[in-house]
Amino acid sequence: MIKLTEAAAKEIRKVKSGEGLGDEVPIRIGIKAGGCSGFTYTFEFDANMGKFDLQFESQGLKVLVDKKSHLYIDGTEVDWSYSLIDRGLKFTNPAAKGSCGCGTSFVYEPKEQESSLPTLDFNL
Repeated sequence: MIKLTEAAAKEIRKVKSGEGLGDEVPIRIGIKAGGCSGFTYTFEFDANMGKFDLQFESQGLKVLVDKKSHLYIDGTEVDWSYSLIDRGLKFTNPAAKGSCGCGTSFVYEPKEQESSLPTLDFNL
């Protein structure tokens, strides 16, 4: 699931309104290879839900995420910073091992997987 803070939703609505888009047009959040840290976030308005997309609702806005991106950003919170130095969207991704200084790219660290293989004890 992807969550938007109240501040992020407010600013996204401002941009959508400026572009003549209503709340019914979803935002698409994803990732692509690149940036200083390995992966970079993508963000756009997209009314075309594909068969590989997941849809969430947060703060009254529809959010689309393709299944592949969701593997890397599940649980991410999108916030808005009003700071003069780094004004804009901020992503808090629990799967990110680290990020660049601007916060728009990240290093992915997969969750620990439990082994399905039995452990063998040779001390009989």
